[in-house]
Amino acid sequence: MSEKSRYAHVKEHEREVLELLANGKTQRDVAEYFGFWDKYVVKGFVKRHNKQQKEQQAGIALGRKGRPPKNYEPTEANIGSEIKRLQMENELLRDFLRTAGRK
Repeated sequence: MSEKSRYAHVKEHEREVLELLANGKTQRDVAEYFGFWDKYVVKGFVKRHNKQQKEQQAGIALGRKGRPPKNYEPTEANIGSEIKRLQMENELLRDFLRTAGRK
């Protein structure tokens, strides 16, 4: 890449970037090698990659961000987590009402 472009397709070079970093190259060196705009492209990629790895190890399903589509059908895992969240919310509200002296 002769000229540095504003948008970097880091995901295409995922394996190579991680290998270079594991071999002791700096983020700046890796960015210059691939012709990325600056080291923050690599830094952001590494941060996102590490976050995804932690979520996978914790068993958190990788999901899309944002509002679900109109014809969205929840899966068993989503229903279970939703039930758990609502139970925790109800418990929190009950505790709040008790401390406020309402019930």
